[in-house]
Amino acid sequence: MEVEYFTKDYLDFFKELAANNHKNWFDENRKRYEKSVKNPFKKFIERLIAEVEAIDPEQRGVEAKHCIFRINRDVRFSKDKTPYKLNNSAVVSPGGKKGKDIPGIYIELGPGTVRLYGGVFFLEKQNLEDFRYYLAANQTAFEKLIHQKDFIKTYGKIKGDKAKRIPKDLKEAAEKQALIYNKQCYFFTEYNPEVICTASFIKTLMNDVQKGFEIIQFIRKGIHY
Repeated sequence: MEVEYFTKDYLDFFKELAANNHKNWFDENRKRYEKSVKNPFKKFIERLIAEVEAIDPEQRGVEAKHCIFRINRDVRFSKDKTPYKLNNSAVVSPGGKKGKDIPGIYIELGPGTVRLYGGVFFLEKQNLEDFRYYLAANQTAFEKLIHQKDFIKTYGKIKGDKAKRIPKDLKEAAEKQALIYNKQCYFFTEYNPEVICTASFIKTLMNDVQKGFEIIQFIRKGIHY
């Protein structure tokens, strides 16, 4: 049976926070935050982890607390000193939020954007090199995955910043597959924010997760995870 995790107040809270992004307002609305935002999001991520685990055994043992990011912003090096984020976010992967180098999915829910990401946004130097050589050696298999109709319809194409230089022995392969230049390998899709208040949202998400999951597995093989 499908379950509704969020009420309209989840979105309203963030809309009001945008106009009152300071500690006093947040403290005055803390109970509301816990009831309408924090607790529902935790339950939602627990369900999402369970759903992902059904297709990804590597996910076993990962709990919601390992995946959910804090609502507090890191303002140390930012000109914007507002203390709170205007959405909730979590990374569902075998490494949780500490495993930035492990391909998985990332989700952010707010009144401005609701997005589902897949792939990997950060690769350590050795993993990046390993993935490039793996991609160069398995271009045909990768091409089939990124040109599947369901993937293109949902995500469009693979995204990521590109390097200006790559090893010389990869340049010939990169002429055929430009993604070898990528420093990142991720994809995402967006939803109307109102959809999070529907009982079918988790099912919609999982349908889209499955459309990109083979690519996530391909990247994992490339970095020998």
